[in-house]
Amino acid sequence: MKQIEGRREKNRTFKKDSSFLKVEENVFDVPTLKLLYTLSNKGYISELGGSVSTGKEANIFHAVGKEGEIAVKIYRISSSTFKAMDPYILKDPRFTHIRRSRKDIIFAWTQKEYQNLMRMGKAGIRSPKPITCDRNVLLMQFMGKNNVPYPQLKDAKMSDEDARVIYDQIIEYMRRLYVRASLVHADLSEYNILIDPENFEAVFIDVGQAVTLSHPGARDFLSRDVENINKYFKKYGIDEDAKKIIEKIKHKTDEDDMIEADDPVAVADEGDFDEDASAD
Repeated sequence: MKQIEGRREKNRTFKKDSSFLKVEENVFDVPTLKLLYTLSNKGYISELGGSVSTGKEANIFHAVGKEGEIAVKIYRISSSTFKAMDPYILKDPRFTHIRRSRKDIIFAWTQKEYQNLMRMGKAGIRSPKPITCDRNVLLMQFMGKNNVPYPQLKDAKMSDEDARVIYDQIIEYMRRLYVRASLVHADLSEYNILIDPENFEAVFIDVGQAVTLSHPGARDFLSRDVENINKYFKKYGIDEDAKKIIEKIKHKTDEDDMIEADDPVAVADEGDFDEDASAD
């Protein structure tokens, strides 16, 4: 992959420019900055660029690392609407052990997104490949090219025929998510699906809230996801019955292998990061 101009000192130096320094102060608190330097020293990040996305709980930055172009997702400790995370994480059987402090919930949420992305990749769903996570920082494959992210579904230009192809692909991804990964996205819409313009494929993103099928809200979340997708595609003349789509999503074929367990989270040499250590 083409290297970004300005890489310095054996690919282990941050690109410190005005766009980096002017990002919201609540993103780069001292512990987060120290963690980013640790990830840089481990070779995960060689250059950190500007913000490519700002959400309610996190900011995503373009970066370069040993994997090529990567995305650095930083969950904001001070300003995340972490109460909104409660319904998705506190009843997830994988995270029943966490304490209910803001910091613990955000750290668990970051780990949850990593694990969900791992499951999705194994299930054959186009999504960012997770690289590592630690505390409130998640590193993953950058879904775009040359610093430019793929467009969201809501901004993609499609004919009715193209829309039909994408709709069918999204439903198939939802089916794989359900029967192979035992997950429901729980917040699927035209805002968190990207379109790869080169091969015209859908890409699922923002999966921190995705829940296992054993979650008490999984059924309602699935119905809401289907409703959101059907509502968006109606403008392309696609009018599918929600109940039949849900039946299709739940249908398992002989080719479907369920993913039984999460792999351990790949952290950047756990224990090497000291919150009170110097960032130098």
